[in-house]
Amino acid sequence: MILPKEHILKSNLISDFLSEEQFQPSGVDLTLKKVFAFKGIGRIDFDNSERKISEAKELKFDGKEWMKLGQGAYKVSFNEYIKIPQDMMALVFPRSSLLRCGATLHTAVWDPGYEGRGEMLLSVYNKHGIMLKKNARIGQIVFMKLVEETKHRYEGVYKGEHR
Repeated sequence: MILPKEHILKSNLISDFLSEEQFQPSGVDLTLKKVFAFKGIGRIDFDNSERKISEAKELKFDGKEWMKLGQGAYKVSFNEYIKIPQDMMALVFPRSSLLRCGATLHTAVWDPGYEGRGEMLLSVYNKHGIMLKKNARIGQIVFMKLVEETKHRYEGVYKGEHR
């Protein structure tokens, strides 16, 4: 079951949102806080004992809070703080305006017990690039109710990121 706007508002699943206008019929728009450029190689293994997350450098918005991004891959973070209870999970989708400009978001499953601002991969495919303004609505998070509460909650290294 996907949670409607009214349930999301009363459930305190999201804090630090900029406006109630972000709450849509079946999800909440996520707004751009930071953009990072990748500066190094990453490493992924089975049990994370040799995992190394790619280094990234924060990019700065101009004086009018705009940023021009060329084709490529970027890491982004959001203003909104998400807290997912034991009986829910969430997925994030790109906003259609982002897609129509030749860019998209890629994300993983947001598990029960996760909390944080989240980071995602922003891919710019448009050969002319894209202009993004600070606080632009670029994604939409959709919350789903599980058939029952899970006994295991998310306890990974990203829990509580970007408090």
